Amino acid sequence: MAVKKFIESVNRTRKRRPALNWRTAVKFLCARKWDVSRAVALYDQHEITRIREGLVDLDPDKEPLKSELDTGKFTILPTRDSTGAAIAVFTARIHCPQTSSHQTTLQGGYPAKLKKVLIVTAPLWFKAPFKILRLFVREKLRDRVFTVSLPQLSVHIPRESLPVGLGGALQVAHNAWLLHCAKSMANRASPSRLSAISTIENEVESPPISEAEEVQPQESWQPTTESAASPLALSSASSGFSDDDSLHCDSPGGLTLAEFIERVRTLGKGGLTAEYTELKARPPQGTFNHSKLKGNQAKNRYTDVLCYDHSRVLLSIEEDDPTSDYINANFVDGYKQKNAFISTQGPLPKTCADFWRMVWEQGTVVVVMTTRVMERSRQKCWQYWPLDEGSSETYGQFTLTTVSVDKQADYVVSVLDLVNNKTEEKRSVEHLQYTSWPDYGVPESAGGMLGFLQLVRSSQERLTSGLGDTWAGHSRGPPVVVHCSAGIGRTGTFCTLDICISRLDETGTVDVRGTVEKIRAQRAFSIQMPDQYIFCHVALIEYAASKGLSSPIDLSHFLADRDSD
Repeated sequence: MAVKKFIESVNRTRKRRPALNWRTAVKFLCARKWDVSRAVALYDQHEITRIREGLVDLDPDKEPLKSELDTGKFTILPTRDSTGAAIAVFTARIHCPQTSSHQTTLQGGYPAKLKKVLIVTAPLWFKAPFKILRLFVREKLRDRVFTVSLPQLSVHIPRESLPVGLGGALQVAHNAWLLHCAKSMANRASPSRLSAISTIENEVESPPISEAEEVQPQESWQPTTESAASPLALSSASSGFSDDDSLHCDSPGGLTLAEFIERVRTLGKGGLTAEYTELKARPPQGTFNHSKLKGNQAKNRYTDVLCYDHSRVLLSIEEDDPTSDYINANFVDGYKQKNAFISTQGPLPKTCADFWRMVWEQGTVVVVMTTRVMERSRQKCWQYWPLDEGSSETYGQFTLTTVSVDKQADYVVSVLDLVNNKTEEKRSVEHLQYTSWPDYGVPESAGGMLGFLQLVRSSQERLTSGLGDTWAGHSRGPPVVVHCSAGIGRTGTFCTLDICISRLDETGTVDVRGTVEKIRAQRAFSIQMPDQYIFCHVALIEYAASKGLSSPIDLSHFLADRDSD
């Protein structure tokens, strides 16, 4: 009914032009959530823009459009991203304003159906105008445009789907794509209509050169199925995704707080242990091929704690060494925030330089350490930062100086200056170490960990605010690096609590089991012991009581007395 009404409304104003087809109508209605009046307004504005900019009756075999297409500045790659979206590439350095007019460039590569725009390796002069522009565009549009460094690009798009010039292994055959477009149009249109390949009625399997179906200058476009990577680098990294990209959104299966508390009481310690045992018995949900490469094996602290290929953090490649992009670290989503955390192992002597390179390339401002360097006479982690105030250490291309040290009963906060010796840039990073997790078991009370978690959040918010225009990613800031020894036990516990508390605060619902399942899908073996799983439940109930959301409940007998990491 909506489609029929939309077509009737639009066709009344098309006069002698061919009637609008059903498929095109559906696209506009989808873009406006089936609101017919809004979809018609979108279509009308689109037509005005298309006619005003001369995006009609285009012939790809005539100049100047033919030369514009032949430059290869705009092309569609033959591969897809991890979500199945087509990848459009616009190479700005090929564009020459002296030879390509504004209208010709639009005719050659008018963007359409863009789900995500990645601006890659932009020059410094691009920073200020882009940052200012972001302040004036609508939030939905702002959340779809990201500035990334070349190493960070492979976080958004698989490396095998990227051309060689963007750090991948794909050889781009631009001319073959143009030929495919021409053949597609020849198969679908009569000769008399081949010159009109940019009109909205034309539909091809591979996105046509001038397809412009859902773009409106005065409104932000809606998410569909296309993504684009523009080789323009603004900040060193960006994890800015829309909220819906995170695994931890408002998904089914959550319990109200009252239901959650009753469930914990009913299951008891034994029931929760059995539930965890069932989760732990499930096979890994990914491969570990990069962790198992001969050149990478020595970079793993434990031979049985490897990192997934699909969510691993990729470093920039150095000296043409294909294994130099490896570090035992995985991206983990937060609540409504893609890649909120980086779960990683405690650095080894040989991986300290890689650790700080990861911090630098990801733009991280907060590092969370949930272990001590030595526990029970065993080294859990290398001393990878200068311990004393005023001291400095160099790790690879980075020099760290400890500016201040604040020791509290449960934690230590060290403010560090991180200097990239290659570029002479400097950043401030806060290192927060939780020291009250005992050698055996879990904390006797969740209060200390809950206070530490709040401190981490406050530090992240404050430091992200201080980044100003140098950060163009998610409003909650760059990924927080979290590690213990293996990067799965206490690290997984910390991430689980943060996600569950955020969800409880916003929706009043809880889903510890579902959260752990999703974290384990990104960082294998997260939540290493049953007592950690139980601790998450106990801590969440204690948090609710501290906020006046429920009455205090004594669950101290739930906490086991086992080795936690």
